[in-house]
Amino acid sequence: MANRRETIVIVDDDRTNLTAARNTLASKYDVATVPSGEKLFMLLKKVTPSLILLDVEMPGMDGYEVMKELKSKEKTAHIPVIFLTSKIDPESEIKGLGLGAVDYITKPFSRELLMKRIDLHIIFEKQRKELLKYNLTLESEVDKKTKTVVELQNAILKTVAELVECRDNVTGGHIERTQHYLRLLVDYMIDHGVYAEELLSWDIELFIMSSQLHDVGKISIKDEILMKPGKLNEDEFDTMKMHTVYGVEIIRRIEESATEKEFLLFAEIMAGSHHEKWNGKGYPYGLKGNDIPLQGRLMAIADVYDALTDERPYKKAFTHEKSIGIIKEERGEHFDPQIADVFLMYEKEFERNITQHNISAVNVDGLRPTIMAVANIVGARGGKKHGQVVRMRHYLEILFDALQKHESYKDQVSSWDKDLFLMSAQLHDVGKIAVTDQVLNKSDKLSDDELDVVKTHTAFGVSVIHQMMDNVDNGSLLYHAEALAGSHHEKWDGTGYPQGLKGDDIPLEGRIMAIVDVYDALTSDRPHRKRKSHKEAIETILNGSGSHFSPELVDVFLEYEKEFERISDVNVEGVHYG
Repeated sequence: MANRRETIVIVDDDRTNLTAARNTLASKYDVATVPSGEKLFMLLKKVTPSLILLDVEMPGMDGYEVMKELKSKEKTAHIPVIFLTSKIDPESEIKGLGLGAVDYITKPFSRELLMKRIDLHIIFEKQRKELLKYNLTLESEVDKKTKTVVELQNAILKTVAELVECRDNVTGGHIERTQHYLRLLVDYMIDHGVYAEELLSWDIELFIMSSQLHDVGKISIKDEILMKPGKLNEDEFDTMKMHTVYGVEIIRRIEESATEKEFLLFAEIMAGSHHEKWNGKGYPYGLKGNDIPLQGRLMAIADVYDALTDERPYKKAFTHEKSIGIIKEERGEHFDPQIADVFLMYEKEFERNITQHNISAVNVDGLRPTIMAVANIVGARGGKKHGQVVRMRHYLEILFDALQKHESYKDQVSSWDKDLFLMSAQLHDVGKIAVTDQVLNKSDKLSDDELDVVKTHTAFGVSVIHQMMDNVDNGSLLYHAEALAGSHHEKWDGTGYPQGLKGDDIPLEGRIMAIVDVYDALTSDRPHRKRKSHKEAIETILNGSGSHFSPELVDVFLEYEKEFERISDVNVEGVHYG
C-alpha cells in the first residue's frame, strides 16, 4: 500500500531516551521500543523493521555486539542501523561504521535532527529496495529475452538443417536423432573418463545445438547429385565430398557478423571434420587419429550409425545388429577406438533411441547473423549475392522510416520493432530453398508449369516459418517473417499469389516488400537478363501503381526514389550503409 507506515525499532536501556525518541517519531512512523539487545532479537522473530536505532552502551550485549549479531544473520543483515551514543570520540564512531552502521547520532539528541536523519535514511532504504527490485526485474527480463533468442536461434538452425535434409531426400528426424546420440555419447564418455577433461571444458548444450549444421554444406550441392537414387560415380562422389568444405565456408560467413563465436566454432569444426577417418583415409583434409578434432570424431560415429539404421534413397535401413557389426569392423579404421568402445558398451541404449526418437524433427543481436546466413544461403541458390540481402534491408529501412511519418501508416508502423521487422524481411524468400536448381536458375523464360513451381515458394516459406514458430515460446518474434513470406507476391488488384488477396487485405508488410522486391529485381542482374536502369525500374513501378502495387505506397516510394538510386548504384558486396 502506498500509505503504509515504516516501522522503526529503538533499542536503549534508558527509558527516558526510549520515550523521547518514540514521542518524536510516532507521528510519522510505527515505533517499537526494547530495553536490550536480547529483547531486540526476540522482537525480530516477529517483526522486520525498516530501521533500527541502537544504543551503544548497554548492559549485557552492548551495541557493537548486537551489530555483529545482526550482520551475521541473513534475515537482519540488510536492516539499516543508526547508533545512538553519548561517545563523541572518532575511534568509537569509526568502529561502529566499520561494523556496518549507516549513521551515528549523539545523545542527548535534537528531536528535529533525529527526525531529519531518520527521514533521510528511510528514503535511502526505499531507494535501495527499489533499485534491487529493478535490478532483479531487469536481470529476469534479460534472462527471459536471452532464452527466447537462443530458442529462436535454435529453431531457425533446426529448420535450416531439416531443409537440407529435404533436399537430400533424407527421411525426417536425422538431426533429432544425431543430437540425441551425441548427448548419450558425451554423457557415457564423461562417466568413463574418456576424453572427460576436454569434454568438461565445453559448453555441452552449445555443442549439441551446433551439431545441427554439420551437413549445411549440402545446400550447395546440385540436385542431380544430391538426390540421385543410385550409387554416385567417382566424379559425383568428389563433388559430394565438397559439402564439408562448403559447410565451413557458410559458417565462416556467419562468423563475420556474429559476436558469439563458441557456438559457431563448434559448428565449423563439425561441418569440416565429421567425414575424416581415424586411419587418415577420410575427407576433406585426410586427417588422422587425434589430429581429427574430437567434435568431428564424435559426430562421425553418430552420423554413420544413423545413416546405417535409417532408410535412404539408395538403400534400405539396416538392422541395429548389422549396423553394430559394421561399427565394430571400423573401430580403429573409420572411428576413434576409445569412442567406439563407449558406443558399443551402450549400444542397446542407441537401439532404444531408434524407436523412441525416430520422428520428424519439426521442434536482437544473437539472431541477426543466423537469419542473415539463412538469407544468404537461400539467395545463393537463386542467383542473389550477399550484397543484395544487405541492399534490400536498406531499401526497407528507407520506407519504414518514411511510413513512420505518414499519416495513414504511422500508428501501425510505429508499433513494430524496426530491427525485428528488418531481420524478418530477410526470410521473405526462404521457401525458394524447396525449388529445384533447374527451375530456380533457368536462364530462359519459365514455362507455365515451371512458374507454378516457383509460386509454391510463398506457401512453403510460410510453412518453414511456422516450423520455427512452433518450436519457441515466443513465436510472435517471427510474425513479420510469416506475413512477408506469404504475401510479398500478392497484388493490389487481387491477381497475385498465393491467396489472391486484394487491396488492404494484403498485410502491410507484403505491400511494402512487393515494391522493394520488384525494384531490387529490376535493378539487379539475374540469370535470365541484365539489370535495368533506375529510371526504367521507376517507370515499371509507376505503371504498376493501382494494379500490382498500393498507390499510396508507390507515392511514398517516389518521394524517396533518389535514396533508392543511390543505394542501387553502389557495389554493396560487403558494404554497410551509414
